[in-house]
Amino acid sequence: MNTTPAQQPKAPIDGAALLDELEAFHRRFNVFPTESAYVAVALWDAHAHLIDCFETTPRIAFLSPEPGSGKSRALEIVEILTPRPMSTVSASANALYRLVDSAEGLPTVLFDEVDTIFGPKAGADEALRGFLNAGYRRIGGALRCVGDGSNQNAQVFGSYCAVAMAGLGSLPDTVLTRSVIIRMRKRAPNEKVEPYRQRIHEKQGHALRDRIAKWADTVRDQVANAWPEMPDGVTDRPADVWEPLLAVADAAGGTWPARARAACLDLINAGQDNDEASLGVRLLTDLRDTVFCGADRVPTAVILEILLRMDDAPWGDLDDKPLNSRTLAKLLGQYVTPAIKPIKPRGIRTPSGTPKGYYAEDLTDAWTRYCPPPPEESATSATSATPQVSGGESVADTATPIRHTPAETATPLFPVAG
Repeated sequence: MNTTPAQQPKAPIDGAALLDELEAFHRRFNVFPTESAYVAVALWDAHAHLIDCFETTPRIAFLSPEPGSGKSRALEIVEILTPRPMSTVSASANALYRLVDSAEGLPTVLFDEVDTIFGPKAGADEALRGFLNAGYRRIGGALRCVGDGSNQNAQVFGSYCAVAMAGLGSLPDTVLTRSVIIRMRKRAPNEKVEPYRQRIHEKQGHALRDRIAKWADTVRDQVANAWPEMPDGVTDRPADVWEPLLAVADAAGGTWPARARAACLDLINAGQDNDEASLGVRLLTDLRDTVFCGADRVPTAVILEILLRMDDAPWGDLDDKPLNSRTLAKLLGQYVTPAIKPIKPRGIRTPSGTPKGYYAEDLTDAWTRYCPPPPEESATSATSATPQVSGGESVADTATPIRHTPAETATPLFPVAG
């Protein structure tokens, strides 16, 4: 029995080819810093059409040190490829909560100039920061009172939605760790893009968007039940960020599963290389690799002198003042010893007195938990340098012996003053 064309089964939509088209559309108007960035952005666009299938939705952030690096144009292209976009440079948290809870469906929120939210004068936008952080997970939301006068009821407003951002500089760690970071740069003279004309190219983008939406409907069940395999070493928050994107890549097939995992590793590693560690982690790392270097204790005065001599370190200018003993104690007091007590300075008995200082045994747990792996070759030990401290003490006077055998540690050269 012959079937008419209308009765013939429709061929499945080629998801890999559609993602290829998404990537190619971005390439027409955007110059991203790496090939991995094109892969991530295309997957992010597609994931916004399937956001109801996931437990988390990664933010995507286009960041650059200078204006004119293509961040806003990247948002413009994302806007015409994603569902129910809402572009803004200023919005209240309450307005966004109500937008997410509207009956029209989950929006794709696009924040340009997001650096103004997190700048030094952005205290009033703390609620907005909470929206961005809470909406990363489906369970996020805000409890608000609704009604007039005494006739009010508590109501939970959802905040789960896809968010793309563009801004200068960096973002708070709480936002960065929930985001795929694209570090934008000014175009080089040999990097050309097609001029973007909204009245022409918006229609083209919308046509591609609608095709992505149709494909998304065909793979919704597959994606919702997916447990994509993570690349080796990708766990915890980075795995949460990339799981939706890898699920989309696996559903599309073709070269996308392999490309997505390569991009995942590339962008995670780039983020670790580019993002400065917190001030506390930087301090712990500098203490381990530059100050202690195997010594079992170092006086505070020696620690400060070595840190303040470090090139390209922040210690000479913290809030327009050099690091001092009080700030050092405050920073280290955030971390705990192996006995779960705050790290504090202790007395160190030396031939010339009993100055306060820090012991390696108090810092080892924090070094293990927070610092990157130590370099293969330790930096020159504290005993090899001889910066002078008050009273004529030198590093060699106060930090030796560098390493102790068990017999030596039983009767330390500089026991704690008791």
